[in-house]
Amino acid sequence: MLIFVMRELPRETPPHMEKRQIISILTTLLLFATVASGMTSCQGQVQTVLPHKVVVTGNQHSVPVYPDEEAYLHTARMKGEGGVAGIVGDVKQKFQAKEIEDQTPVQIVSADDNGAVIAVTDGPMKGLTGFVPKQNIN
Repeated sequence: MLIFVMRELPRETPPHMEKRQIISILTTLLLFATVASGMTSCQGQVQTVLPHKVVVTGNQHSVPVYPDEEAYLHTARMKGEGGVAGIVGDVKQKFQAKEIEDQTPVQIVSADDNGAVIAVTDGPMKGLTGFVPKQNIN
């Protein structure tokens, strides 16, 4: 014995149901666009932060981090004069500048022709900010 079940043919959806479906689809597309936009803006931010390290030059064993560019320029000028002023410049550097190890990872906050304001991103001096001469940035 065969039993046939008759199904009702789908009716046309009422107009208000079509509007709901369209609104649902548009909302989904809007959310997708927002997420995609957020993902690309995050990638842009990651790409702009380049890893940098401080490097020693000459006979240095560590890199001096000055409180600001002005302190660096004044100390460098004194050291460059030689004689007593040069000795005073060396002593002044010891008191003003903190020393960080070679290859310490840093982030450059701002830079100019003389050097850069950096923030130490790892190591025992993490969080230290200050000015580093141009020749000591890689």
